[in-house]
Amino acid sequence: MQNTRLNRLVNVVNAQLGRWLLNPWRRISLLIISLLFGFSLALAISTIAGQRASLDLTAALMVSILVECVNWLAYNRPNRWRQSFWIESLNAIKMGLSYGLFLLAFMLGS
Repeated sequence: MQNTRLNRLVNVVNAQLGRWLLNPWRRISLLIISLLFGFSLALAISTIAGQRASLDLTAALMVSILVECVNWLAYNRPNRWRQSFWIESLNAIKMGLSYGLFLLAFMLGS
């Protein structure tokens, strides 16, 4: 790839973000924010799909495909990929999404 200004800018920003995320408290706090974002995403998906009964199967299919793709990405890759912040963040969003949907299913079932 050519070393353009945009390429250098992306590399510099990526390096600065990597150094910023070396602090474990920052990394954990961003992962917790990702988990909570996944939980709120689950609430939004269930509310939007609940407005029209015809979207229930479509939303369930999309969420299932999303969860399986993130599982494949997070657990079928080498260790250096698994330790990437972006993969960990996607996995936290997936966990929050799954937890939120299970919690809503238990609330509606009782």
